[in-house]
Amino acid sequence: MLYFKQLIPILLIYFIIQSCGDHKKSDLKIIENPDAIDSIPKAPQLLYGFPVDSFKVVGDKVKKNQFFSDLITSHGISYSMMNKMVKQGEELFDVRRLRAGRDYTVFEKKDSTEKALIFVYEIDRINYVVYDLRDSLTIYRAKKPVKIIERSAAGIINNSLYLTLDQQGYNPELAITLSEVYAWSIDFYHIQKGDRFKVIYDELVVDNESIGIKRIKAAYFEHFKKPYYAIQFSQGNHLGYYDQENRSVRRQFLKAPVKFSRISSRYSKKRFHPVQKRNKPHLGTDYAAPKGTPIYSTANGVITHARFSKYNGNYVKVKHNSVYSTQYLHMSKIKRGIRPGVSVSQGDVIGFVGSTGLATGPHVCYRFWKNGKQVDPYRQNLPKAEPIKKANLETYQKIKQVVIASLEDIPYPK
Repeated sequence: MLYFKQLIPILLIYFIIQSCGDHKKSDLKIIENPDAIDSIPKAPQLLYGFPVDSFKVVGDKVKKNQFFSDLITSHGISYSMMNKMVKQGEELFDVRRLRAGRDYTVFEKKDSTEKALIFVYEIDRINYVVYDLRDSLTIYRAKKPVKIIERSAAGIINNSLYLTLDQQGYNPELAITLSEVYAWSIDFYHIQKGDRFKVIYDELVVDNESIGIKRIKAAYFEHFKKPYYAIQFSQGNHLGYYDQENRSVRRQFLKAPVKFSRISSRYSKKRFHPVQKRNKPHLGTDYAAPKGTPIYSTANGVITHARFSKYNGNYVKVKHNSVYSTQYLHMSKIKRGIRPGVSVSQGDVIGFVGSTGLATGPHVCYRFWKNGKQVDPYRQNLPKAEPIKKANLETYQKIKQVVIASLEDIPYPK
């Protein structure tokens, strides 16, 4: 009986190998003493590609008002070597761009001298620069491995989509990504308490921490008790989102030219002007947002105006087709390269929020033309993008059934 127990691990290993295919007898290695597995040396723990056990590792964050010299010389690196590091590595990393809060690590010699041998600075969550001082100075940039993990989320909104996700421990960036998917069908400035959502998405993970959202695979959003599905589907070279009725989620125009701001003034035939102190038509929609917030073209088109005027300040006008044009006023600045004749795509940045011209605070006044007449964009029945092509309809129907079932299986939080 004792022998049989000892034989079990050997037989198990044998059958696993056999199940993987045909093997020669010489390929089969039987561990006669399974207890010896614990004595097999483990792979060294690596940090930035260096074995941790070989060094004394000191890690910290860059503090406010600290310079590269402060980090380097405090670990015994001479000023002459520091200057060499700066000059030799300036094309890989400009040390003047050192940022407070970023991580840096020093690999020191394991003796009483504690001499710094390697210095690593994290440029961002993925990229880092290495200064290897062991033999001769070697400087290079590298990246941390990024994992793509499929996740799901669900929630019932009590205040805002952003706060709902944040309170449940999800990456709040998911709110921005969701708003981009539904930018053509849901007005995120009017999310209601009780609206609910479910989403399946791919998350970017570095060092077991979320650093961003790669893509949304499928989503369900219930807004004013009306269901909105968004299922990612590829039609040749075009990857888009489609709903339960096989229509594109994408409309011809974005709902708004800025993300997550607020409407401070709507289109009106009669409004009291805060600067001129008199009633006059306000033929645009004002979106209040911090200075410098990116402003997006709400549809594909060609720039017709990109200049400054006394009342409009810095502004851009885009002609989308023979029927529609849009205008964006009071920019702090127009994006470089935006000029008359330049083509832009939906979602391209064309400028940044400001308060130039006749404005009391930072905002963008969004104006919408139809057949040469300014109209309220929220009252227009704007056309949708193309639906699923007939040749792809059967495939999409099958995918849609599976995806909707997967979304239904995601429970709402209690």
